[in-house]
Amino acid sequence: MTFLSSLSTKELQRYNSVVTRSVEVRSHFDLLVWLQGDLQRYLPHDILIAGWGDFQGGNIQHDIVSPAPGVRSQNAEARILTPLLQGLFERWTHFGKRSFVLNSGEGGFALNSDGLDNEVGNALLGMRFAIVHGIVDARGSQDCLYVVMCSHSSYGAMERGAMAVVLPYIDAALRQVSHLPQQSNGHANGHANGHGPTVPGTIVASVVGPAPEYNLTKREHQILQWVALGKTNSAIALILHISPFTVKNHMQRLFQKLNVTNRAQAVSKRTPLASDVQD
Repeated sequence: MTFLSSLSTKELQRYNSVVTRSVEVRSHFDLLVWLQGDLQRYLPHDILIAGWGDFQGGNIQHDIVSPAPGVRSQNAEARILTPLLQGLFERWTHFGKRSFVLNSGEGGFALNSDGLDNEVGNALLGMRFAIVHGIVDARGSQDCLYVVMCSHSSYGAMERGAMAVVLPYIDAALRQVSHLPQQSNGHANGHANGHGPTVPGTIVASVVGPAPEYNLTKREHQILQWVALGKTNSAIALILHISPFTVKNHMQRLFQKLNVTNRAQAVSKRTPLASDVQD
């Protein structure tokens, strides 16, 4: 049974509603919200890595999309990430350019030793399962490889099938997001001329925050931004990979620090933070 044929009529309608929201993606934050929202129902993942360029020659650009703090493109050096993407691309080609599943075991997806001592390297060590698939660019001659990774949910045939049908929507969404500065320079593998995906690499889960005198922790800042987007405690727990009880405790401390009694009042305390905008 294929992924789409396994869905009931009601669930198929829901799926169509979720994936067609890809056309609404316009910013890095839109993309993060879409990927970490209802799309997780069909393709659960903690990290998405996109790579494009000359895989044979090793001239590859990459982007990383994740809600995890510090798991950003600029924290994964090309000299370290490129061999991983080259190996996965070669395997994808060997499998007839079809999606495939990897189980990393307890060791995670380790980069070489000099690339592990940062947020990206540590996050990859915590990943246990991955699905790899690509988009063939017959006109631009730049195939694009996508890797989704998860630390807790095992992947099987259904998830692999979901990757195959969801990937075109992910690819379309990424192409609607502006280039990062480092992707728009003169050596951007032709992407500055409009070729290849325009994938965000620096995703920040907020562009506003409370004034400094409230003394919120980094986690409290994150939770407040998701509250501002209308997310429930349960949804925030899924996005941040913590328990709903932990979110509730953070919310209680937020109310105390902000001197408010409800979520709307807490959100109203936010003020622009230019330092949060990184693209």
